[in-house]
Amino acid sequence: MFDHVAIAVSDLAASERFYRTVLGVLGTEPGYADAGLVEWEDWDIGVTDREHPVTRGLHVGFRARDRAQVDAFWRAGVEAGYRDAGAPGPRRQYGPTSYGGFLLDPDGNSVEAVHGDRDEPVPAGRVDHLWIRVRAPQASRRFYTTIAPHAGLRLAHDEPGRVQLSGPDYSFSLVRDERPLTEHVHLAFAACEDATVRAFHAAALAAGYEDNGAPGERAVYHPGYYGAFVLDPDGHNIEVVNHNRG
Repeated sequence: MFDHVAIAVSDLAASERFYRTVLGVLGTEPGYADAGLVEWEDWDIGVTDREHPVTRGLHVGFRARDRAQVDAFWRAGVEAGYRDAGAPGPRRQYGPTSYGGFLLDPDGNSVEAVHGDRDEPVPAGRVDHLWIRVRAPQASRRFYTTIAPHAGLRLAHDEPGRVQLSGPDYSFSLVRDERPLTEHVHLAFAACEDATVRAFHAAALAAGYEDNGAPGERAVYHPGYYGAFVLDPDGHNIEVVNHNRG
């Protein structure tokens, strides 16, 4: 899985209500919540500040156990007054067995529950996939293929208008279309050794990408948290982290 995906929201209480409503149907609840941050297993929402402007234009798909759970996710959101972005049904353009239902979160991000055949699916309620609209998919491709050996990624799809990277049980697509660009997303990939974190950071800087935090321990998160950060071509904050939890 992603180690974590984090977004900044304009109203934390409103976004927390939304995500508790819909992710609870998928069987997942926050493991941590305070006045500035709410964390599920691999999904974080936090308050905006000077360093963390609001996230917009993101599509996130959460794994559902089966089609009935997709239906329940969408129904729970609509009945709670959230905006429908596509009723549950087959989405064969994404795969022959893909079945999804779509809502909009309070900041207008597209949120889906999805079920379909996958060799190694993430558990229900975890992030299955992301779609990120970028300025230039091929420029983003160069960045992500540079860090791929250190982030556990492989290139899964490569066309001029859409590039897809995959981990063992998740994917994210970098696309360019007529809609506004995605803004201010944080993606973190897991490593098993501190050396991998350092190699990620060194490879990105050697290729000319911008440093956003040198390798080191971030004990503010927990003792042993060892991460490094760089910015991708669209300014998204990309991290590789080793939690050193044995």
